[in-house]
Amino acid sequence: MMNLEWYRIFLQTARHGNLTKAAQELHITQPSVSYALKQMEEALGLKLFYRLSKGVELTQEGRSLLVYVEQSFSLLDAAQKHVQELKQLTEGELRIGASESLIKHLLLPKLDLFHRMHPGVRIRLSHGKSPELAQRLREGKIDCALVHLPLEDSLLEIRPLAKLEECFVVGEAYKELAGRPLTSKELVELPLLLLSSGSSTRSFVEQWFGSRGLAVKPDFELGSIDLLVEFAIRGYGAAFITRSFVEEELRSKALFALQLEEAFPPRCIGFAVRRDVRLSLAAERFASMLFPEAAS
Repeated sequence: MMNLEWYRIFLQTARHGNLTKAAQELHITQPSVSYALKQMEEALGLKLFYRLSKGVELTQEGRSLLVYVEQSFSLLDAAQKHVQELKQLTEGELRIGASESLIKHLLLPKLDLFHRMHPGVRIRLSHGKSPELAQRLREGKIDCALVHLPLEDSLLEIRPLAKLEECFVVGEAYKELAGRPLTSKELVELPLLLLSSGSSTRSFVEQWFGSRGLAVKPDFELGSIDLLVEFAIRGYGAAFITRSFVEEELRSKALFALQLEEAFPPRCIGFAVRRDVRLSLAAERFASMLFPEAAS
C-alpha cells in the first residue's frame, strides 16, 4: 500500500530538482526526503530519480509518474477548496419540497432571505402533495419538506412550523351568503371547488364533513390553489382555501369568506427531515432560519 506522503515528497522533489529545497518546502529534514524516495522506489520497483552532484533529475519512468501525481494533487487541492466553500456556503445545494401554494405563500419569503445571504447555493424546489414529498424524503431525493399535518412516518422527524386558518370563499355571485353563519349542511349543498383527491387538504375537508355525517361531492376538482381562486372569483362556487393565501382578494372584495356555525380547526404545517440522515450544511442553515429559537 502506497503512502500519500511519498507522493507529496516525490512531487516537491521533482519540481525543485533538489532534495534540500524539497525538504525546506515540506518542512522536514533532507534525510527524511531521501529515505522516503528510497522507500517509494523500492515499493514501485523503479528508479525515479538520477542522483546528480547538484541535485536530482527525473528518470523517464519518473517523468511518466509525475504527470499523474500532479493531476492527482491538483484534484485533491480542488476537492479541499470545494469542501471549504461548502462549509462557508459559497457553494452547495438546498433541495426542499412543498406544495405549490406553500412554496408561494410560506416558503418564498424565507428562500428570498436565504438566497440573498448565500447566492452561491443552488436551490432545488420539488413540489407535490405531502405523501409524495414524504416518499421523496425517504428516497433521499430531497433534504427537507414542508408538509401538512398530521403525517405519520417513523422514518421522518417532523416539527410544527406554522398554523393555517382554512375557510370557504366565494365570488360576487355568492357574496350574499357571506352575511350570515352557514350550517355544514347548507355549505355542502353549494357548488364546491376543491383540490383533487389524494391531497392532504382534500382529505381534511372530507373528514370534516364526514364527522358531521355529510358526504362531499365537489362540482369542480382543481389542481392548484391559483385555479381555486380564479374559479371562485368567476362565480363557479365556494372554494376551500387557506385564508392567508387570499388576503389580497378578500381586501379588494374580489372574494368573500363564508362564516360557518362550526369553524374549521386550524391546520398545522410541519418541517420534515429524515431521522437517520444528517442535513447538508445548506439545509441545516435553512432550517436554522425557519427555527431561529432552536439555533440560538
